[in-house]
Amino acid sequence: MLIKKLIAIVGDANVLTGEQVRSRAVGWADRRPCQAQAIVRPGSTDEVSRVLAECHAIGQPVVVFGGLTGLVQGSVASEHEIALSLERMHRIESVDPIGRTMTVEAGVPVQRIQEEAEKHGLLYPVDFGARGSAHIGGSAATNAGGNGVIRYGMTRESVLGLEAVLADGTVIPAMNRMIKNNAAYDVKQLFIGTEGTLGVITRLVLRLRESPRSTQSALVACPTFADVTRFLKHIDGALGGSLSAFELMWNEFYRMVTTPPSKGTPPLPQTYDYYVLVESAGGDPTRDQAQFEEAIAAAIEAGLVVDAVVCSSETQRDALWALRDDVEGFFRLGMPVAFDVSLPLAEMEGYVTEVVGRLEREWPAYCRFVFGHLGDGNLHIIAAGPPNAEARHGIERCVYEPLASRGGSVSAEHGIGREKRPWLNLCRSPAEVALMQKLKQALDPQGILNPGRVLPS
Repeated sequence: MLIKKLIAIVGDANVLTGEQVRSRAVGWADRRPCQAQAIVRPGSTDEVSRVLAECHAIGQPVVVFGGLTGLVQGSVASEHEIALSLERMHRIESVDPIGRTMTVEAGVPVQRIQEEAEKHGLLYPVDFGARGSAHIGGSAATNAGGNGVIRYGMTRESVLGLEAVLADGTVIPAMNRMIKNNAAYDVKQLFIGTEGTLGVITRLVLRLRESPRSTQSALVACPTFADVTRFLKHIDGALGGSLSAFELMWNEFYRMVTTPPSKGTPPLPQTYDYYVLVESAGGDPTRDQAQFEEAIAAAIEAGLVVDAVVCSSETQRDALWALRDDVEGFFRLGMPVAFDVSLPLAEMEGYVTEVVGRLEREWPAYCRFVFGHLGDGNLHIIAAGPPNAEARHGIERCVYEPLASRGGSVSAEHGIGREKRPWLNLCRSPAEVALMQKLKQALDPQGILNPGRVLPS
């Protein structure tokens, strides 16, 4: 009966069942067949509203689909759940070059938004490896981060307004277009970073920035972790606020991505402990390049940097980023278990030493790699080895438990989903979790939106 009602709303071609569902994978990194009862593909906010109203009336669980690039099983739907896919809602509605905003539907891929902004000499600054597949609605729902957070912030900082649909079908039109709007509660924040558990984002007003006229990039080697952090402070100050990326690779990761069968070649010798991909963006190509090179030279003179290569072309820049973004090597070593954590910089070296030591002792069959967006305190830890559920839980303990005493978080930018629910209490207090549950009860009293995700039962 429900399926017939959903077909009446979105059309027969937009309610997928049976083999049509199974032919789709669970996600970008997980190629298992989707198990949802059905995939419903609305084409407008009104259709989303009507679909949710029907599901709410009978307590039907709904899982929201975006580009399926998440890494925490937030969109893995089971056979009793309806998948709500926003793939047909992919229109860029308008661009305001003067106000520097773009209005889009939630199913637009992030890369399309970046490309459209570029046509107007503008920049949508949130950037990450899955940009070509990830939908902007999912990016907002998970408060995605990426490479430019040190300068531009997370997705939250680039969303001025949005439209969302509550579990019962109520549409919340919070399409603010202003940077400053202090009129009572900022209700859009209820839907950013809450992973679709409080409402479904359908449209957004994005804040754009002026596109940089120059970009400077370099790969440098630092002898110690203390030198890495001192170099961060040095380069940020020397560049006067134009630092746009500060990506750190530990030696094991660098060697993996610069050794065959990986495609990359080492721009610097593989003998250093730490490698930093540093980048700045400014408005004067000649002056900015000179300032950038002077800042690198000063760091070398101070002993913070022991080797460096400064890019002189876009091709060289792309080659450096290709090293940083190379994830194929992990799969050659087995089934990778990926972690996305954050913690204060002052705690980072001790944390990595403890985690790597525990993994070496307790799970020696797994290779270990560390890299991340160090400028914003975000680390990625990968353990690659034979698939094993017991090992996975043990590796999670090694990675997550040391965060609690250091004031860290089990999720820096990928969210909680299903995967990290058991560990949420390590970084959120009982009072915080209780408040989250009150919000969930108020906005989704039947618990139909993304059930079993984010919050403890």
